[in-house]
Amino acid sequence: MVAMVSLAGIVASAGKTPDGPLRNGPLHTEGANLVDAHGDKVTLTGVNWFGFETGTFAPHGLWTRNWESMLDQIKASGFNTIRLPYSNELFTQTAPPTEGIDYDKNPDLKGLYGRDLMDRIVNGATDRGLMVLLDQHRPDSNGQSELWYTSTLSEQQWIDDWTMLATHYRGNPLVIGADLHNEPRGQATWGDGNEKTDWRLAAERAGNAVLKANPDWLVIVEGVEKVGDDQYWWGGNLMGAKDNPVRLSQPDKLVYSAHDYGPGVYRQNWFDAPNFPENMPDLWNKHWAYLNTEGIAPVLLGEFGGKSIDPSTTEGIWQRKLFSYLKEHGMSYTYWSWNPDSGDTGGVLQDDWNTIDQAKLDVMKQYQAPRLEATDAR
Repeated sequence: MVAMVSLAGIVASAGKTPDGPLRNGPLHTEGANLVDAHGDKVTLTGVNWFGFETGTFAPHGLWTRNWESMLDQIKASGFNTIRLPYSNELFTQTAPPTEGIDYDKNPDLKGLYGRDLMDRIVNGATDRGLMVLLDQHRPDSNGQSELWYTSTLSEQQWIDDWTMLATHYRGNPLVIGADLHNEPRGQATWGDGNEKTDWRLAAERAGNAVLKANPDWLVIVEGVEKVGDDQYWWGGNLMGAKDNPVRLSQPDKLVYSAHDYGPGVYRQNWFDAPNFPENMPDLWNKHWAYLNTEGIAPVLLGEFGGKSIDPSTTEGIWQRKLFSYLKEHGMSYTYWSWNPDSGDTGGVLQDDWNTIDQAKLDVMKQYQAPRLEATDAR
């Protein structure tokens, strides 16, 4: 028996669907919560698996193991979401990756590149019931950019690539949204009206284009680095959203996102405060969590992480405090990272790309939400 499709406008030729449409329809927001079509709260508790944004043009680790076993392990570890970074250069590839994939271990990936390779990973994730957030992490494989456009990537191309992806994955209800630009910083402003630098205005332009292409998607808008005289982590400062909120054609599709890091990335002065870590909740609330705690909008903590989870270290204390804070307020997160080859933070996997850092996972398991279910189409 074929399930009734409740998602509006599904495109049959788009990305491969899981077993059926989401049982409770596409996600939207109510106040500070992400909810399904019945108003039941949904929490994203996931990981970042990076690599598509780098010169390998493929998720990292496939040089040493099979891609499906990697996804099986992510699922078995209890996560319900993958944030998948990419660069726009991925879509201009004209040949399969020449390094980064062991094709003996991944024979079904041979000959795939660009969006086709992304499809294989994305569909494999959603077939397993994992939600996927796509993240425009870099304009090209050389590095991140302060603004959403560069000398080689126009704003129009940035938007066109997003609308292409939104249209392409419209048939897959577990591909849930667009993280429009990773870590706006430097020149990026919020709310000053300068079209060349005002990230809030750019997010509205891109977000509305995405929603026109795929009205089911969530639009994820990160913070900037500096608001007024207040400087914080790249992409982590959402103070400007209080007076200058993002305005979308579908307001209930807006999710704000922040990135927050520990002393392994940079030893900010607050890590040495005499009342650490009790000073941290006020700092988080000031910069990004207020949107959640004041019931304004959902906040996804899109990146945070560190090598040490040991409660005797500053970094371990910070990570445990942050997990506790997220759980207390019911906020969504995607941990950085699944990969062990993130130099500043390490990952959930250890350096052999197979063994879980059990101490980290034990802390995460104290706050993991279930996967969304799909209806049975058989």
